[in-house]
Amino acid sequence: MRQAKLGDMVKGWFVGDFNPAVMNSTACEVAVKHYKAGDYEETHHHRVATEITLIVSGRVQMMGREWGDGDIIVIEPGEATDYRALSDTVTVVVKLPSSKDDKYPGTFDNVGKAVDER
Repeated sequence: MRQAKLGDMVKGWFVGDFNPAVMNSTACEVAVKHYKAGDYEETHHHRVATEITLIVSGRVQMMGREWGDGDIIVIEPGEATDYRALSDTVTVVVKLPSSKDDKYPGTFDNVGKAVDER
């Protein structure tokens, strides 16, 4: 048996191809993330990974829509999203596969180049 604390992980990520992790894996990444109302992430996309976000509790805005308790959002490679916690929020995030440095600012245009929207 192994044991760890979520608080010892980086930004809630506890499974994936990084350290610290309770399980190192290139197959996927898993996180439990806690956000305060008003926390946000800039528009970004992944070129390799599919990102699945489960809203466990709270309300968020992603991809121009509001989401709440029980909603599951699947973001495919190349789809851009932003994130804003509208209330205190808890999410579970799964990324498949675990791909180092696969977070790019802005959107993804039709020829595969990142477009910075800032």
